Amino acid sequence: MARTLGHTGTGPARELVMESVRLSEVARSAGTPCYVYSAEALLSPLRELQKGLAPLESTGPGAPLICFAVKSCPNLSILKLLAAAGAGMDLVSGGELARAIAAGTPGERMVFSGVGKTADEMRAALSAGILAFNAESESELDALEKVAAAENRIARVSLRFNPDVDAGTHPYIATGLKRNKFGLSKKELLRAVERAVSLPHIRVAGISMHIGSQLVSLAPMREAYASLRALLAPVNSRLKAPLEFIDLGGGLGIRYRNEKPPSIADYCKLVVKSFGKLPKDLPPLRILIEPGRLISGPAGVLLTRVLYTKEQGKRRFLICDGAMNDLIRPALYEGFHEIVPVTGPAGGARSKMDVVGPVCESADFLAQDRMLPTRIQEGDLLAVLDAGAYGFSMASNYNSRPRPPEILIEKDRFRVIRPRETLDDLLARERALC
Repeated sequence: MARTLGHTGTGPARELVMESVRLSEVARSAGTPCYVYSAEALLSPLRELQKGLAPLESTGPGAPLICFAVKSCPNLSILKLLAAAGAGMDLVSGGELARAIAAGTPGERMVFSGVGKTADEMRAALSAGILAFNAESESELDALEKVAAAENRIARVSLRFNPDVDAGTHPYIATGLKRNKFGLSKKELLRAVERAVSLPHIRVAGISMHIGSQLVSLAPMREAYASLRALLAPVNSRLKAPLEFIDLGGGLGIRYRNEKPPSIADYCKLVVKSFGKLPKDLPPLRILIEPGRLISGPAGVLLTRVLYTKEQGKRRFLICDGAMNDLIRPALYEGFHEIVPVTGPAGGARSKMDVVGPVCESADFLAQDRMLPTRIQEGDLLAVLDAGAYGFSMASNYNSRPRPPEILIEKDRFRVIRPRETLDDLLARERALC
């Protein structure tokens, strides 16, 4: 549960609040379903990371750079909030690049990841003056050389290392095994370094790595960091100019259910211990990290209202206005999100229920076999917690459902940062072509 989430009142008057705002008031104003974020909950982990990694500033050529993974929560107002607090941006598409630019992020605080960058995306990123491309294949280096040559620019790259480490996470979000499409093995990476050195418009400035998302143990990171450390000297010895930075990716998990992820402080201690003191034959290296879920996940909730209750055999269904098109994580990843009533007393009888939506799929559920207060009835408002990461960002218009609005709470005020889509929004582009 986000630190800014709590309750006010007692008994039937008890209500869930975010910062100082009653979520029932947000629902009355914005309607449901809707995503609601806390500005303080977004900024708090960023500040904690900045503080925990600060010791590295004295051993490297610059302050550590925390690049928010835009894919986790790409709303412009949220990106602007984080950029103003000193965050950089980790991008995986031209659209995310456009968002980072629109949010006022300086180019030197952006890194461009992903295995399938297009020539147009490369051109746009070069024009924006990004810090580096996280390059993932020799083919990508060749393509980037052609684009950079045509633009008469030097493309700075960090080669992505795949250490073949099991991150112990869901297979769909594991990225550091040799069977995954991401990165290069040690042998492949050293060969790519030699290839890059021969390309006049490519400059290898760093080595990057990201082994997966929602990691709840430091052990895989510790193993991957050791492999990365061992790779630095062989890479540096093959370059014409020394390495400038290491990009460690993101992946530190959050608590959705009963996970016990490491604290941000312990994670930072591991990074400082692993890279604060490098061998004397290596230059001082700046450290980059790419957290996404860690920052945005606990900061957001999805509000949804119960439309109907239904008894079918021994099962009880809460049919809500929120659906898999609004939050697909439960259907796609079997992701667990705690669900709580927004109003009403704590405690009382509980019974097993399925929380489902109106979409025409049996996979349309927000929770299955969940023990919830028996008192929940039609019209009640529910909050789906820890939904800030990969919630709205993966929402769709399946079943021709307009996507929900996004709301940002700042202390005792809230504002719409993305309006609810309308049916006209869905039809406008096609209607002109009919």
